[in-house]
Amino acid sequence: MLVRLHFYAGVLVAPFLVVAALTGLAYTLTPQLDGLVYADELHVERVGTNPRPLAEQVAAARAVHPEGSVAAVLPADAADRTTRVVLDVPGLGEDKQRTVYVDPYTGQVRGALSTWWGSTPLTTWLDDLHRNLHLGTLGRNYSEVAASWLWVVVGGGVVLWVLRRRSARRLRRVLLPDLAARGRRRTMAWHGSVGIWLALGLLFLSATGLTWSRYAGEHFSSALDALHAHAPELDTTLPVSGPGPVPDPQHAGHVMTDGGTAAADSTTDHGEASVTGQLDRVLATARAGGLDGPVEIDLPAEPGAAWSVAQTDKLWPVRLSQVAIDPADSRIVSRADWADYPLLAKLTKLGIAAHMGLLFGLANQVLLASLMVGLLCVIIWGYRMWWQRRPLRDDRRAPVGPAPARGTWRGLPRPVLVVGLVLTAAVGWALPVLGVTLLAFLMFDVAVGAVRRTRPRGGATPA
Repeated sequence: MLVRLHFYAGVLVAPFLVVAALTGLAYTLTPQLDGLVYADELHVERVGTNPRPLAEQVAAARAVHPEGSVAAVLPADAADRTTRVVLDVPGLGEDKQRTVYVDPYTGQVRGALSTWWGSTPLTTWLDDLHRNLHLGTLGRNYSEVAASWLWVVVGGGVVLWVLRRRSARRLRRVLLPDLAARGRRRTMAWHGSVGIWLALGLLFLSATGLTWSRYAGEHFSSALDALHAHAPELDTTLPVSGPGPVPDPQHAGHVMTDGGTAAADSTTDHGEASVTGQLDRVLATARAGGLDGPVEIDLPAEPGAAWSVAQTDKLWPVRLSQVAIDPADSRIVSRADWADYPLLAKLTKLGIAAHMGLLFGLANQVLLASLMVGLLCVIIWGYRMWWQRRPLRDDRRAPVGPAPARGTWRGLPRPVLVVGLVLTAAVGWALPVLGVTLLAFLMFDVAVGAVRRTRPRGGATPA
């Protein structure tokens, strides 16, 4: 029965896995592709020694791009990187913003891009391709099918391979292919051995992919709610006792330097200028509060709200603490430290970062790319085995091999069947796409059996 499940899941789900592997492989290259395509925006022309104040850099960005309003500022996170000034501009699309890239040493604007959660247009395009094939909500079903079935295919394959090799006295027979084998046995040896090496990584990708999928992701989020295991939210509400004046950040315009000298032309809007002019003090407060490394400074969302500064370093060891700062006296009024995250929230953050190839930098990218290439090879070997099982007799020729024997479930003890049905129903509820597609597979299997029974004996066996 397990062989039959692995067979049908492999044959019918493999096309989804191929697409996910190819698009995922492309996505792993995004840091290098961004560096090539957006070299002018992301990097400075010449590394200097004394970066200009943030307020002055924002003023330079606003002089070139006065549209919209300043939403956030990301100081340069390396000596050769630019500062990013993020603008909320109406009409860009859902969750889209305009990011202006400024040379921190000269104040020169290096360019501007339409970004999605900080990602460049190229990375956004490849991300959408991997998640939904640019088909929107409907397309997300493809990636959830792949993630929902990947662990089933991998887990079943591991069990089958270990059982097949259980008589072998050496571990190498399980981990390494039998190079002396020929034909289908040789293909199976490569399929099984490489699959064993990939198993842990593929199970990880399946689990992390499901956490932010459309349907299973909602159930996962509900489970975190029930367990109170979400990441803590930063409270940006200022104390009632003395919030201090916070100008409306929605006014468009330019900023002023720390000394109060106008840093823009006569069209400067002093509402935004007085807000962004505090950038350097806010950053200094955050640094003194322990937020080292790359950070994002978010302007107050509304009058009477605090500034928020968040670490954005997802390279191991991660730095993801946040602080809220009162602009009136540069005092930290609340914080949410990485150390205070619940365990499940930490695992979720780390898992997503690793899934995206961020957690360990280049090593993470290489590992993901290896997994994708290996998965493609295993799928090709699987289809080759199907083709190698084809009947070659003149009276039974077929392009591919027959499916494994039907009806083996009838030989299982009734308690095992009952427990299996209950577990299957539970998994189908937790992973709805898996449940629906499994039901479709069963209906397909029943239809194949019905067609087989209506055929005269001696006919070709259906695949």
